[in-house]
Amino acid sequence: MKRIPYALVDVFAPAPGAGNRVAVVLDARGMSPEEMQAVAQSLGAAEAAFLLERTGAALSVRFFAPGGEVEFSGHAAVAVGLTAARTGLVPEGTTRLYLHTPTEVLPVELVLEAGEPRKAWVRGPAPRFRDLPPYRALREVLEALGSDERYLHRGLPYGVAFTGLWSLFVPLIAPGVVDALEPEMERLKALCFRLDVATVHAYAPMGPRSFYARDFAPLLGIPEDPVTGSASAGLGALRARAGVVPSREGKVLLTVYQGHHLGNPGVVEVQVEYSPTGEPYSGQIGGEAGLVQTGAGAARGSPWSAGSSWTWTAPWWAARRR
Repeated sequence: MKRIPYALVDVFAPAPGAGNRVAVVLDARGMSPEEMQAVAQSLGAAEAAFLLERTGAALSVRFFAPGGEVEFSGHAAVAVGLTAARTGLVPEGTTRLYLHTPTEVLPVELVLEAGEPRKAWVRGPAPRFRDLPPYRALREVLEALGSDERYLHRGLPYGVAFTGLWSLFVPLIAPGVVDALEPEMERLKALCFRLDVATVHAYAPMGPRSFYARDFAPLLGIPEDPVTGSASAGLGALRARAGVVPSREGKVLLTVYQGHHLGNPGVVEVQVEYSPTGEPYSGQIGGEAGLVQTGAGAARGSPWSAGSSWTWTAPWWAARRR
């Protein structure tokens, strides 16, 4: 009977009960992608991260959403970095580790307080951009969100950007307008498929460099993501490219508040750096995380099958550091 050590972590919040929940499977050696997908669905979190191998501060990891494997998950990467340090999977006192995904290496900086890991900064994939969708497509998206072009913020950028996932960014005039959205999910899903984007990220200003956002990802099997690290980085990159923040400053710093509509408030810190030519070339997301639960799962019957039953007990490392 295969036993699978895991941790449930609430990311972008200082304590459990808020932010975005991630399941971190701490020993996924020998598991196939199909098995990882089945386990991810069984653990009851929106996304899951699987640790395959580790050598010192280098960890091999893969990310899964309900709809399948994803190239990058910002909140899952933050969860992996902090959980690996808190459970002793990397050498004590480590402040920099590396997540090896199937496509690239993601550096993670840990911020320590009184010798304990408090916050993680993850450098995600380099920003990429696509041409603006036709304005009529934007109107259709607004209608699918339950809004219309009267509430579109004309002074903030809209567009499609990639920092791990392709997202369409829709600026609205006020946080209350974002909160009032009531999307038609099937219509929004069809539009995401047509526009070839994984998520629609609606956002509004709260201050010069702070925003309130909601993120919808029906194509990934997530109607609404509580707090989205990759899209927050994409928002920073889009603002940098649009010149909202002068390139002479060298980097964009902003804060994104998300999850309040779902009762899971979280805070994402974003930093986007400019290249010497003035283009945004790298993005980091930062946040805290609270450990919700640790345990080990045993699948009875066909291992990792959808019909398997699960029993959870504390693994050998759970008593070391909570």
